[in-house]
Amino acid sequence: MSNSSKITGATILLENVTKSYGSKKPAVNQLTLEIPAGQTVMFVGPSGCGKTTTLKMINRLIEPTSGRIVINGEDVTKMNGDDLRRRIGYVIQAGGLLPHLTVGANVGLVPKMLKWDKERIRQRTDELLDLVSLDPEIYRDRYPKQLSGGQQQRVGVARALAADPPVLLMDEPFGAVDPITRQRLQEELIHVQAELHKTIVFVTHDFDEAVKLGDWIVIFNEGGKIEQYGTPEQILAHPANEFVEDFIGSGAGLKQLGLARVRDVRMRQLPTVDLGEDAAAAANRLTEAHAIRGVVLDQHDRPVGWISRRHLEKMSTVVLPDEKGVPTVGESSTLDDALDTMLVAGSSEAAVTGARGRYRGVITVNTVIRAIEGLSHEAVEEVSVPVGHNTGAIPVATTAENGVITYEMAEDDQQKEDEWLTSANREWSETDRQKWENYSSLDPAEDVVGEDPNLKGSGSERA
Repeated sequence: MSNSSKITGATILLENVTKSYGSKKPAVNQLTLEIPAGQTVMFVGPSGCGKTTTLKMINRLIEPTSGRIVINGEDVTKMNGDDLRRRIGYVIQAGGLLPHLTVGANVGLVPKMLKWDKERIRQRTDELLDLVSLDPEIYRDRYPKQLSGGQQQRVGVARALAADPPVLLMDEPFGAVDPITRQRLQEELIHVQAELHKTIVFVTHDFDEAVKLGDWIVIFNEGGKIEQYGTPEQILAHPANEFVEDFIGSGAGLKQLGLARVRDVRMRQLPTVDLGEDAAAAANRLTEAHAIRGVVLDQHDRPVGWISRRHLEKMSTVVLPDEKGVPTVGESSTLDDALDTMLVAGSSEAAVTGARGRYRGVITVNTVIRAIEGLSHEAVEEVSVPVGHNTGAIPVATTAENGVITYEMAEDDQQKEDEWLTSANREWSETDRQKWENYSSLDPAEDVVGEDPNLKGSGSERA
């Protein structure tokens, strides 16, 4: 969760919002949803549930049929749409970069529209490229076609942040890249959010991604119906109903690996050996530590390989033996990512790195297994869940001393919401289950409104 003293994001409220396309069934129906300031809220659900429609109603790329969109206490439903979108960052697959503009020009596009002077734009562009791990001197003057898919996506994130918006909307931004690049981009986003504390709304079809990135997860059913709104821990430990259980799928224990970070578990400390140092002295350190091998570090204290005492005894100065390099994971990586790294490398352990890639310790497969056992027995923290329902009841706003706006239901309306949730979480019939299986087999690229599990008839409007 974000530190409230550092929050630069804004609270969002979708108030009783409905979107219809003229069919009998709305794409989104009477949705009331609070998105807390400075936190990341993940939208997930089957194709056609309205999650992308909901995202695009926030910046009014799609206009709501009824209801209000409130950002930081301001009703933005009636304001000029272009002005609104310049105040909200927006990231899509492949970054959506303009191919005829350089990286620097793409990042500086919105500040230029806002009449920033050239020097301010240049400084902001370089600052953001550095934030997303792209050297400005190398990448500023390149064109999108000269970048890899992951680099294009990083530039897309930098462009979305250029005017320092309080809100960042991300529509399946990492869906078109390979798994390794996707993992790196996810870690990059975690790093950016830890520093900036924006309000991020992120649409994904990947529940594991939602667990890894989200402070909160909203699981939608057709028509924008909220089946469950909670923290990843709450949803994995206590799914609200059978729909949620089926959406999460099997292996909830393994999914809990996405909740814990490498820095949260105990690391082994192996002796370190510097490249170029006296091999006899290094071998003595391993002997004193009762270690069979150590970690070789370069001049920047970055791990570059393992070395055994036997190899050191054959050397005069330390050089890397003719072996494959050491697998490494960042201390902000999830245990899931750490396990993947070790399995792919065929190793039972990996070096852990911190800021600037400096060595921190070693994590082992056994450490991960023990962490799984611990997570399965760990009590889930009770936290107050933001407002989210489809009852039509309107929440009341309160403003904290730090200026952050939150919402809560009036007592009568809270009872109405609780009754609705109880009804919504009833057991499924066999017909409902078959319809869910039909939804889950749809192409994720097609966000189609299908048949309501509770109503007869079907629609064909896009969600």
